[in-house]
This record gives sequence, structure tokens and C-alpha cells, in this order.
Amino acid sequence: MKWLARILVSGAALTIAGTALANDDTLTKTKDPKNWAIQLGNYEGQRYSPLDQITVENVKSLRPAWSFSTGVLRGHEGGPIVIGDTMYIHTPVPNIVYALDLANEGRVKWKYEPRQDLNVIPVMCCDTVNRGVAVADGKVFLAQADNTLVALNADSGQELWKVKNGDHTRGETLTAAPLVVKDKVLVGISGGEFGVRGHLTAYNTESGEMVWRAYSTGPDADVLLDPQTTTMMGKPIGEADLGVKTWPGEEWKIGGGTTWGWYTYDPELDLVYYGTGNPGTWNPVQRAVDNDRAKSDNKWSMTIFARNPDTGQAKWVYQKTPFDEWDFDGVNENILADLTIDGQERKVLVNFDRNGFAYTLDRETGELLVAKKFDPVVNWATDIDMETGRPNVVDQYSTFAQGEDTNTKGVCPAALGTKDQQPAAFNPQTGLFYVPTNHLCMDYEPFQVAYTAGQPYVGATVAMYPAPNSHGGMGNFIAFDAAKGEIVWSKPERFAVWSGALTTAGGVGFYGTLEGYLKAFDLKDGTELYKFKTPSGIIGNINTYEHNGKQYIAVLSGVGGWAGIGLAAGLTDESAAAGWHEAVHPERGQGPETAADVTVDTAGLGAVGAHRQLSDYTQLGGVLTVFELPSN
Repeated sequence: MKWLARILVSGAALTIAGTALANDDTLTKTKDPKNWAIQLGNYEGQRYSPLDQITVENVKSLRPAWSFSTGVLRGHEGGPIVIGDTMYIHTPVPNIVYALDLANEGRVKWKYEPRQDLNVIPVMCCDTVNRGVAVADGKVFLAQADNTLVALNADSGQELWKVKNGDHTRGETLTAAPLVVKDKVLVGISGGEFGVRGHLTAYNTESGEMVWRAYSTGPDADVLLDPQTTTMMGKPIGEADLGVKTWPGEEWKIGGGTTWGWYTYDPELDLVYYGTGNPGTWNPVQRAVDNDRAKSDNKWSMTIFARNPDTGQAKWVYQKTPFDEWDFDGVNENILADLTIDGQERKVLVNFDRNGFAYTLDRETGELLVAKKFDPVVNWATDIDMETGRPNVVDQYSTFAQGEDTNTKGVCPAALGTKDQQPAAFNPQTGLFYVPTNHLCMDYEPFQVAYTAGQPYVGATVAMYPAPNSHGGMGNFIAFDAAKGEIVWSKPERFAVWSGALTTAGGVGFYGTLEGYLKAFDLKDGTELYKFKTPSGIIGNINTYEHNGKQYIAVLSGVGGWAGIGLAAGLTDESAAAGWHEAVHPERGQGPETAADVTVDTAGLGAVGAHRQLSDYTQLGGVLTVFELPSN
């Protein structure tokens, strides 16, 4: 209890100190547990609610209260925002935003449907998803697929301003949820599979004017990095322009490092945290300097950045997977918490990376404190060197060491990662993190690929399958002790777990499954307490709020995303697989490949084969479902 009290006191101090720094409206609304005012629940990204009406004892009585069809198929990631009497929900392309009246059975207050060039759809790598809107200062901020950032009046849905953040004809798209910090709205970019150059950009919330843009690759001036003051592993970087030197030639200009994940913020330290994605192309041989892995970190892809939100200047960086050889995208959320590690209270950042390692860092200095596997089958590296922060790569599973046109078999995890963007949750009462995970391995064959703007720049054929000699399923939901780097308990699932988690003060947590189940569990031991099958598979994030004195649980279901791309895009037979295969590497042949040349195992960048049985359990459909306890 003393440990818990320290967490609560330090959290309160962080909020008070940050009031003058953070967006006042966002802070005020996230402090009220009746709201779910930000996609990750709070600036720290904890996805924790102090609401406690729903408990271990009564959750079994949960029932659907009402539902709402979004009118859109494809994958529904992200989740509802609730502020007072209004719920804001979003859809995949065409990126509709609805404002629903909670005081009137979800009546539509207003609907905004943007007009955008639907030619953006073919350049969206892994479904036409969108991870949600941000609401602050009387505005709703929507990042549209076609790279338009738009500000809407939160009461009427009227357009206030809009600005272009990229060019879809070059493969750039927008899928991430914006984050409002102070008077700025932060937005990233997608398109790592199209050879785009990643960046994070800050726009003024009132005018839409660009304030700063920080690139993920290139000269220090573009990355907004000072090698003498920006630190890595607690020491100044020292050498200039590593974002150029660690790439061959001008490959950094098409180097990926996209920023389509989640952003968190510490108001006390006044730092924004986010991760950058995979380097383009997936073929590591084409990204090697002098054919030497040691020279080829491909900075600053696969990197956690801590930046000043006013200037964009990087305070510290940490590259998790230098010279990524497996598409272990580094964009997953960075959860901020205060933990006791080796007897010392630390302000930490916890990241569950696609590469299968969980990282605990000091969020003020970037010092690496703990780095451990959060799935035992991970084999591409033995461990993380705690002095250098670098992984110790196993050559047997190195796609670079094995070489081009060689199928490296049995790599764990698969490119879907041990965890993708589906956000984990922290619970201050237990001190544990609750993590949706994938339990997949892959075969990976890199090949030469030519860059053409707006065309896929992949350069690898991938087949994914359940981890062998295991429970036979493709997912686990786990509780993890980030102070020790240990799995506390693990629940196997039939398919990859692709929803965001939620924990509450009632001792109950929630997550969703690809089959469509909303599941409630006991935070202590993972015991399943309740489940309900929604109309479609869940890849959205479970949220909770209170209205008229009652706690509700809300989730968007609608199967899709990378894990569900087979259903979402119709890649369920060999002809569809062949069409996708031709699209991702048209340079390979003397004309189109046929269905006989390609199996469904490699369709959808490998995800379709892994989830080929998903259609036996669910189908497409975008539906919001709201749950309640029965009235006394």
C-alpha cells in the first residue's frame, strides 16, 4: 500500500506541475474519470480508468445497452472519445466522424464525411484503418487517409481549417490518431512500405499553421537533433548526421521510419514520446553500407524519440532494432509510469516492441533499465546488451546473413510482431502492464526491389504461422512486470490479439478478440469473468466512461487491419493472393504472376495465411457496442 500511495502522490504531482504546460482543456477533461477524453485514456498512455462500479463480482452481469452501425466495412481501429454528453466515433475510409448524443440513446448530433481522393486506398498498406480523432479546445481533429488534417467545430461538425500533411501519390497516407499538446496538434505519417520518408509534424491548433517538422532520417538539421546535446544511452550522440551516414548513398531519402503509431506526453518533463517504423525496403541487403551490418544502423528508423513539443528538438533517442531485417516496426506506444526498480523509484517509459522485447527506460534521460522478451519463443536475438542497448542477433535468423533470395525459416516473432500497434494498459493498483500479443513466426525471403514513387517498395516475401511447439493458437494476452522484465501470467488465444486493452479501479480489465469477443478478466490472475460476441472481429480499443451516474464499456468492432486484411480486402483465395503478390513486387517478372505461382500464405504481406480460418468465426461490419450493468 505504501508503494501504491507513492504512485498516486507522484501522479498527482505530475498533473499539478503540468497544468501550465499541457493543453489545459485536455488535462481538465482527462482528470474527470467520467470522460474518455483522449485515445489512450491520458497523456501517459496508461489506458487506465479510476471508475470502479464494474467489479470482479458483478461484471458477469454486463449486458449490451445500445449499439450503432457506422455504415462502413473494413477495419475499425482506435475507439470512441467521450466528453460529457457527447461521444465522438470515427470510421476507416471514408473517415466519417459521428457525434452521438449520450443523453438521447446515441442520436446523431452531427456527421462529417470528408471528400477525399479514393486513389489513396491502393497505397494503404494494411487496410484502410484510422486510429481515431482528438478533441480539445472545442475542436475535433481528424487525420484523413489522404493526408489532410482537418479541425472541426466540436459542437456542430463545421470545418474550421484543414491542411495537407503529405502526398498520397508518393505513397504517403495518414492512419494515426493526432495528439494535442499545448497549442499544437501532433500528427505523423504512414507509408513505410512505399519508400516514404517518415516525420512527425506539429500544427497550431487555432490556425493549422505548421510549427515544426522532425524527419526520421537524414541530416541532423532535418531530424531536429543536436549530436552534442541529444543523448543516446545516457551519453551525447557525438557524431553528426548519422541519419545519412548509416545508409548507403541516398537511401535515407526513401528510408521509411514512418510515425503511424501512438504519441504520449509527460507534462512535468515537457517531453513528447513516439516511435519510428521500419526502414524501407524490407530487403536489408539494399540498405547495407559496404555490405557491413556494423555500419548500417539505418538511423533513425526503429527509434524512440523524446522531443520538446514547442520546438521539436530531440532530447534523447533510443534505437531498438538497428538495421531492421524483419519488418519489426518500432511505432508501438510508450507508456509512462512511476515504478520501483532495484529499490529506486524511477520515472519510466515502457515499450512493448514488435521485435518481442519489452523495454523499460528512464523517460527523463533515456537510460535503458530493463530489456526482456515478453514471449519466450522470440529467437532472432538472444538478448539486449545493457551496455550498448543493441540486440545480440542470431545469424541463423538474420535475413541479411542468409542473403537475398534465401528463405530464412522459423523466425520468431513474425513481421506482425509479438505486439503491433494495439495498445497495452497499465494498472497502478497492481503495478502491472496488460498486453495484447501475437504468437506467430515466419519465413522471410528478401529480394532486390526497385523504387518508384507511389509504388510498393517491399522487397520480401513473407509467410506467417503459429509459433511451433506451443499452444497452437496465434495470440496470448499477458500480464507483465516491467520493473523485473517478467511475464506474470498468460492467456492463450486462437488468433492474434489485435485490440487495445483497458484496466479499471474495479479490479477488472478488458480486451477484444479477432473473432469478435469482448472479454473481461481479473487483473490479479487473468481469470476470464465475462465474454460477449459482438457483430464483427475487434481490432479497436476498449474504453469506459460514466454517464448519468452509470459506468459503461464501449468498443468499436469491425474486423480488418493487418491481421484481418484477408477478410477486409477479400484476399481469401489464391487469385486474390496472386493479385496482391503482383502489386507488391511488379519488378520481379516478365509480366503478371499467376495464382499458381503464389499461395494464400504470402498474401497481405504474409498475414492472410496465418489467419485463413478467421472467416469461420466472423465477418465484416462496423458497429459500436456499449455495455452496462443492469439497473437495480
